[in-house]
Amino acid sequence: MKTIPVRAVQVGEPDGAPASEPPGWSLRWLVVAPHRIGFFAAACMLAVSALWWGTALLSRAAGHELPWAVAPPAAHALLMGLSFTPLFIAGFLFTAGPKWLGEPAVDARMLCRPILLMLAGWCIVLPGLHLAAPWAAAGMVLVAGGWSRLCWRFLAILRASRVPDRSHAQVVATACMVGAVTMWVVVGALAGSDLTLLRAATQVALWCFVATVFVAVSHRMIPFFSASALPALDAWRPMWLLWTMVAALWGEAFAAVAALGWGPLPFWLRGMQAAIELPVAVLLLWLALRWGVVQSLKIRMLAMLHAGFLWLGLAYALSALSHALMATTGGELSLGLAPMHALTMGYLGATLLAMATRVSSGHSGRSLAADNTAWAMYWVLQAAVVLRVVAALWEAGSMGVTLLAVLAWTTATVAWALRYGRWFVRPRVDGRPG
Repeated sequence: MKTIPVRAVQVGEPDGAPASEPPGWSLRWLVVAPHRIGFFAAACMLAVSALWWGTALLSRAAGHELPWAVAPPAAHALLMGLSFTPLFIAGFLFTAGPKWLGEPAVDARMLCRPILLMLAGWCIVLPGLHLAAPWAAAGMVLVAGGWSRLCWRFLAILRASRVPDRSHAQVVATACMVGAVTMWVVVGALAGSDLTLLRAATQVALWCFVATVFVAVSHRMIPFFSASALPALDAWRPMWLLWTMVAALWGEAFAAVAALGWGPLPFWLRGMQAAIELPVAVLLLWLALRWGVVQSLKIRMLAMLHAGFLWLGLAYALSALSHALMATTGGELSLGLAPMHALTMGYLGATLLAMATRVSSGHSGRSLAADNTAWAMYWVLQAAVVLRVVAALWEAGSMGVTLLAVLAWTTATVAWALRYGRWFVRPRVDGRPG
């Protein structure tokens, strides 16, 4: 394979020019490394989900509501929570996981069938959400089957490992198994047209699967990346922090399911929830400072990760305020969906974009510096988060601001999918394997 020279760029360089694009493309490159097939499939679903929801909201605003077999909020939560994120997790997990566990690299061809099953499943789920819930249930069988197979393969790697520190991998594996269980529950909920069960499953998947995986990866990787790029910082990550964050997330899942199963929670319970969320918010915001969010601003790629994590603390702060308002006003006042979108679009969305950009750049032979294009995409996504949170707080201008938020989100995510999706079907720019 011909070696293509690239310009050396330091990690801290803000505007590293990308290396020249390798000529030609081929789908065979998707099976060269696990991140390629996982991220490519995820990028497709990321773009499709953004365009789908944007179309749905624009149609509603124009007075032409699309037909729905599943309630739009539940369909939105299902697709945004479980379509692209598990595929990104798979790409990352089978790339970094073996390194964490001291095991041999995974042959990406082993991931083809389960990932293709998941993609095929979503191709059935999406029209099923509009035409027939049982149709969507049939598609979710493929999604759940594919994800369960991926989980089993990662568990095999975990069981074979003999490294002393397997805590992060164990947390991730547990969360992924919870994700598999919730996907099968979604199958039953869609087949039986049980909206409450569907909403409960997506809430558990959000808090106990997706957010838990992200917290474990943040706890392991953000201090490590920060200390590597900024020697003045240390890789401080005591395990009690990880257990505290995971416990806080799972507590939110319990509260969400309780509210769905038994109706609105008593106001004294909402007050207790706020009393727990407030110190968690303070801890997370302090942790963002302790990990060097201010110092990270010198390095774009690092700043992207830190700014994403900052949203986790802000989400808990907003949630504490919202539940305190509910407790003191008899449920008449709250912050609506502002805390939820601060978590999902802010923490999960921004962290996903930052981490996937870093992995895609490093494993394609490019600089780990965020160039102007990546930087612009990231801040368009951040604008989408702010707009969506504002829309949740500003009832009078909710629809207009929400449409602006969806436009910004779609612009950022589709642009990311188009740019980085090309990288996964081309050889590395430095000529190395992988």
